Amino acid sequence: MRWLRIVLQYYNIILNIEFIFLQKKRYFCGLIDLLVMLQRVQTLYMILSILAIGLLYLVFPEIQDETGTVTIHQNEPLVLGLIGGSVLLTLLSVFKYKKRIHQFMLNRVSIILNFVLLGVFVYRSLTVPGETLVSEKGIGVLLPIISIVLLVLANKAIKRDEDLVKSVDRLR
Repeated sequence: MRWLRIVLQYYNIILNIEFIFLQKKRYFCGLIDLLVMLQRVQTLYMILSILAIGLLYLVFPEIQDETGTVTIHQNEPLVLGLIGGSVLLTLLSVFKYKKRIHQFMLNRVSIILNFVLLGVFVYRSLTVPGETLVSEKGIGVLLPIISIVLLVLANKAIKRDEDLVKSVDRLR
């Protein structure tokens, strides 16, 4: 708890310094936009999704058959393209925080890429001859599922924000 108080104190100091500069010379407007972006829960979900897929590249399951031949490898163009595309789209979506509809659609495309990646993992692991246990395949097979869940939660939060903005526009 003590570290949380320290972080919040530094955060308040940064906001006070930012306010002083903004009042006098209108500098650092981008920093305020960045702080607003980081305060939204969907940004947190998307960053966690990026970390999960990035972790997938690092702890990628090298699935081998019974003879020792590698069936799936992290440098395979299909797998590398799907991982890179998912990370790139989600990262682009993080910075599209002012355009919620674009952010929502980019997350949907990233979800589709994660489903395709999961399908590739499942297909390749099921076509391995011989007996292979799930524990041998590693946690890397589960990381696209975690990323999909995080992106769905981010889309729910984006939808909630969009509905709130529409309801306020109706009242005007």
